[in-house]
Amino acid sequence: MDILLTSERLESNRSAGYWTDRLLTDYLDDTVARDPDRVAIVDNNSERGSRLQLTYGELSEQVDRIALGLDRLGVGVADVVAFQLPNWWQFVAIHLACVRLGAVGNPLMPIFRQREMGFMLKFAEAKVVIVPEQFRGFDYPAMIQSISADLPDMQHLLVIGSDGNGSFEQQLLQPGGDAQALYKARGQDANRVMQLLYTSGTTGQPKGVMQTSNTLIYGTREYMNGLQFGSEEICLMASPMAHQTGFMYGMMLAIMLGRPLVLQDIWDADRAWQIIREEKVTFTMGATPFLSDLAGSPQRELCHDGTFRTFVCGGAPIPEVLLEQVNSLGINAYAGWGMTECGVITLSKPGDSEAKILGSDGSALPGAAVKVVDESGATQPAGVEGDLLVSGGANFVGYLKRPEAYGHDADGWFDTGDRAVMDGDGYIRIAGRTKDIIIRGGENIPVAEVEGLLYRHPAIADAAVVAMPDPRLGERGCAFVTLKPGQGFDFKAMQEYFDAEQMARQYIPERLEILELMPRTATGKIQKFQLREQAQSLRPDSSLTES
Repeated sequence: MDILLTSERLESNRSAGYWTDRLLTDYLDDTVARDPDRVAIVDNNSERGSRLQLTYGELSEQVDRIALGLDRLGVGVADVVAFQLPNWWQFVAIHLACVRLGAVGNPLMPIFRQREMGFMLKFAEAKVVIVPEQFRGFDYPAMIQSISADLPDMQHLLVIGSDGNGSFEQQLLQPGGDAQALYKARGQDANRVMQLLYTSGTTGQPKGVMQTSNTLIYGTREYMNGLQFGSEEICLMASPMAHQTGFMYGMMLAIMLGRPLVLQDIWDADRAWQIIREEKVTFTMGATPFLSDLAGSPQRELCHDGTFRTFVCGGAPIPEVLLEQVNSLGINAYAGWGMTECGVITLSKPGDSEAKILGSDGSALPGAAVKVVDESGATQPAGVEGDLLVSGGANFVGYLKRPEAYGHDADGWFDTGDRAVMDGDGYIRIAGRTKDIIIRGGENIPVAEVEGLLYRHPAIADAAVVAMPDPRLGERGCAFVTLKPGQGFDFKAMQEYFDAEQMARQYIPERLEILELMPRTATGKIQKFQLREQAQSLRPDSSLTES
């Protein structure tokens, strides 16, 4: 994989101590050497209704077995291993095995279906694909088999929980082999691509973001330092580990601290409180609706004993009433802003005033920088909105097969595509997005792809999808369409159409508005700002059955 990493960036980050050339497996080895019997993972598997606990020593043994198994299957340095898994222990072990081998881990969201998976697996040239036999009633092996003819690079499909020839357990969890000799032969390089994670796609196709051990470990370490985490943290992660939130601030954070990672594979606030009580959880990060759900759960009074004390919100501002509610429980809520390309870059932290926590998305972490500029690139004064740029050790090292889209200037500043305002103390507030994305409960909705499908429907002449406000999820999608003469279309027909096109349900617009004419500029472009204004007073269709 061709990465965009200059010698100047490498040396400046090394000399400043931001890049330490360590791998995540080095932190695993540290804890195994120090305390192999310490709990590493508590896996709450909703499919089996089971709780599984692994110590760091046991996790290391499973990683060795998986690495040896992947080696037997022919996985080499820089080969892509894709895994579409819920928050299960196997996700963690597979990624660590990829790090051991110098392979590229490619986590994929469980909500993805044929459309998304067909593109992503083919574009990444994934050699091995790992899926569950079933999760939430969906047959993942059948989905992959249905698109396998279009995946010429896929050599192995492995299924967790299967008894067949493609069984993950039979292929990768068998004992035997010299793991240490294998690792020595592979060598280690903290500047290899170790993670390939797709963005949601703002131009019809998602981009494959390439990250290294140095970029991700730096970002996770500074986040931990900013929150003043010590040796007593126990992390609950219910946000998908196939997002940077779950990947960096769940899996990586726990391993770097040498502390337990408690996994929840389906979000349920009542169950989360029970897990928090049972496992003595101290911290989690998730979209703001997760915090709202916890605050409103009747299990709060039964399960909250004061141990759980930190929640970091991403994706939407923290409402004042919610902050007051959780603070009264002794829970500290903080806001952060980030993206796949850099993880969390700005963060409100212990010691910040309530005004900063409510009124901002935090300030830049050490080794990172943010600035707000106008169209000419000149820095905007405090309080003036502009384009948000970021630089520093956490910035990614390129988009897979798309070097032209890298978006960094000669000084290393990356154009995030977001609009922001910075105050006089360096705290930013995201004001909007130049990228046309809807953020639904922390999940980015690829608007261009949704609109593209709408345009393909025989009844539709014009289509535009914008955000409408939602008190829980922050935003939901609203589709505005005009129809061709003599054609009919309604909300139910739209849902059925997207289902037939195998689009993830979370991406489907949750309201449909049919217009006589689209508002347009003099040059013919749809004036989305007018549609957004209309959508401010709209709510999801009452016939919607999935929240």
